[in-house]
Amino acid sequence: MSRVLVIGSDSPVTHDVGNALSSAGVLLEYAAGPAGALQKLRMRSFGVVITSPGTAVEEDLALLEEMRLIRPAVKCIVLAPMSTPKEVIAALRARVFACFTPPFDTGTIASLARDAASSSQWRDGIEVITARPGWVSIRANCSILTAERLLSFATELSAHMPRNPRQEMMQAFHEILLNAMEHGAAFNSEQVIEVTAVNTARAFVFYVRDPGSGFRLDSISDITMLDPSSDPIVHIAKRDKDGLRPGGYGLLLAAGTVDELIYSEVGNEVLLIKYLAPPIPDFPLK
Repeated sequence: MSRVLVIGSDSPVTHDVGNALSSAGVLLEYAAGPAGALQKLRMRSFGVVITSPGTAVEEDLALLEEMRLIRPAVKCIVLAPMSTPKEVIAALRARVFACFTPPFDTGTIASLARDAASSSQWRDGIEVITARPGWVSIRANCSILTAERLLSFATELSAHMPRNPRQEMMQAFHEILLNAMEHGAAFNSEQVIEVTAVNTARAFVFYVRDPGSGFRLDSISDITMLDPSSDPIVHIAKRDKDGLRPGGYGLLLAAGTVDELIYSEVGNEVLLIKYLAPPIPDFPLK
């Protein structure tokens, strides 16, 4: 496992992240600022750098360019006070490992940093196909780590959404990602899924396509269709018995947290739609 360098020694956020990493046995050091980070990188190797939550995304990307002149393989987790879709796209193109803005979930950041410190196969995990504010399309390899990275970028792209709908959309998106990777590709990192995020004036939409036949409703056994309020863990026991990923049955969970979930005829493509404003009613054709 490689070392982690945390920038911003006076920040409560970075100290919480650092404490969580230390508790997990990860070797880390702090740098007061960008200049100190570059100096430390010249002195020794760090596999992961976590930027200060007080610096802008644009500044962090400029710093990343300098860091890669010293350590080309370094992974960068960007913490910033805010982000715009244009900045998130720039981070994706720069192969930033993950991106976070307030409210910071320090546990999630630390967990992703720990996984980053342990992973060597990541650089080609996410490929931008086309991107502009309002429309971002990528290809991603089928691994749980890539899914977690995608979730961080998707969360930032949906930053304009109200908090509760945004959390519901991200929960649904996460489950659909994992279902696509698990059932469509058996978590084979040599397989890829395609993901498109579209932001309209009235809705936020995710399109996911897997390489196999994922998202098949008939693959969900009758037990998953039970009312979860009657026994909220019954499906977990069933999946464990079947040797499947804990917390699966993502189709059922996703359907309950988005406004529309639409499948293609083949069953390996899905649309998740969350409305930001009331949908326009259908008008009868004359």
